[in-house]
This record gives sequence, C-alpha cells and structure tokens, in this order.
Amino acid sequence: MAVVMGGWSPEREVSLSSGRECAKALVDRGYKVQTIDVHRDLPGLLRALDPRPDIIFNAMHGIGGEDGSVQSVFEMLGIPYTHSGVLASALAMHKPTAKAIFRDAGLPVVDGIVACPEELTERDPIPAPFVVKPTNQGSSVGVRIVRINDNSWREEVREWRFGSELLVERFIAGRELTAAVMGDRALGVCEIVPRGTFYDYTAKYAAGGSDHLVPAPVPARIYETALGIALRAHRALGCRGVSRADLRYDDTAGGDGELYLLEVNTQPGMTPTSLVPDIARHVGIRFDELVAWMVEDASCDG
Repeated sequence: MAVVMGGWSPEREVSLSSGRECAKALVDRGYKVQTIDVHRDLPGLLRALDPRPDIIFNAMHGIGGEDGSVQSVFEMLGIPYTHSGVLASALAMHKPTAKAIFRDAGLPVVDGIVACPEELTERDPIPAPFVVKPTNQGSSVGVRIVRINDNSWREEVREWRFGSELLVERFIAGRELTAAVMGDRALGVCEIVPRGTFYDYTAKYAAGGSDHLVPAPVPARIYETALGIALRAHRALGCRGVSRADLRYDDTAGGDGELYLLEVNTQPGMTPTSLVPDIARHVGIRFDELVAWMVEDASCDG
C-alpha cells in the first residue's frame, strides 16, 4: 500500500502531517506501507508507484490532490484509492459549481457571486459584511471577512494570487459547525470555536488554535438537520469514502436559527488537530479503525 501526501498546494504541510499520521496508523494495524511525497512531477510519481501498490491512501489536500488531478492518474493506472473519485473531487473543489449543485438539490446555501479580482478594486460587489474566498482552495486559504467600512481588503485583491476569479458570499453571523460523513452514514456534528477572529488556517492547524465541541451543543432539530444536509451534500456530489461538510449556524435572531451549507471537503484533514477524527472518536471509532475502513473502502470510478 502507498500513502501519497505533500503536493504543491498551500496545504502541503498539512498534507504531510495527515500522511504521516495515517501511515503510522496503518503500520500499527499490520499493513505494509510505502509513503510517497508527491511533487509536481508526473514521471517521478509514476516511478514511485512502480511496482504498483494494491491500494493508494490519498492524504493530499488542495489543488492537485483534492481536485481530481491525482485521482485521474490513479484511474489511468487502475489502482484503487481512498476518498472521492475524479468527478466528485473536481465538483467539490470548485466552490461555485458545488454551490449550484447543492442549490439544485434543495440544500440551503449562502448567496454569492463570482467575480474577477480587477472588478473589485473600486467597489464592494455586495453590501458588507461579506466574505471573499478563492473558488478552488481549501483550509480557509485566502479567505477574508470584509466588515462594514473596511476598505483595506482591496489591497489584498490587487495582489490576489489564487486564480483569475474569486467567490464573494454574504457573511452569515453565528456559529461554525462541521459534520462528518463515512460512506452512507453521517457520523456527527462538531462546533468549532476559534481562538482568533474566525476559523482560518492557523485556527485549523495550530495546536490550541480552536476548540472542538463534540457533539455540537445545538438544539436537537438543528443537529439532526446538519447531519441530513451533510449526507445529502455528499450524495449530491457523488462522493465516496469520508467527507466533511462545513456549515454556518445563525442563531443570532433567537429561536432554533438557520443552517447554511458552505462547502464539502472530499479530503478532510487527518492531523492530530483535525475534525473528522474527533467526530469519529466521539461515536466510538478509533483513528486507526477509521483509517483502516478508508483503505477497505478504496476503489476506482470505472
């Protein structure tokens, strides 16, 4: 078996951490494991995969590893791999496309527009507060919350380095929730309480960057609805294996409040501070059991 990790996206270091943790868990379970640090070098990857392993555990995150690119290589080689396939990975990674699919499936999404960075240097695209984010990055890379009377964000847009388009969404007040899906089962919901301004890259991966409340302390109706949204989103994209749905829960107006689906992560982090292992642990699934299940679930699309 090969664990592929690293890659060339801004999430490279996170991927390396995920890969090391998963490889260790698999070795402890008795698997013979080869680790491969992937770079933007297809011939090098093909050499590393010769002789071909029986299964690939894909621990890559972000562009190249989570968008269907490396999955296409595994498909060409006919090697079963973990997580979602080519199409589901590509759909989920492009946030505007995923949002359209979620909307068609009747899931609650946040209003937003796609724009070129040049269009936003002189005017606000929608009334503040709003959120500016790349269309195809993960781990909150490049995400910025723009508050009322905040014009400093335009300088960041002038130096935008995350592609030719960006996504602008209405800011949803309230709380950060995430729900894990494992195959055809929604495992549970976690509330994330960042120590900083919001759940950014540092809050996600730095030790002590955020608190994970499992199960999320929300009304029972909201908890069950969040589970249902995560599973429906997983199915709408055609995901397999493990995924994680990120949601906002706006309870600022009183009552039970409202849920909004932000995105689905087809390659959720598997680091010591990651969310899916926390949720799985709460329902009695140890980290090594989770990783082993992902290996047994590995397949090709066609």
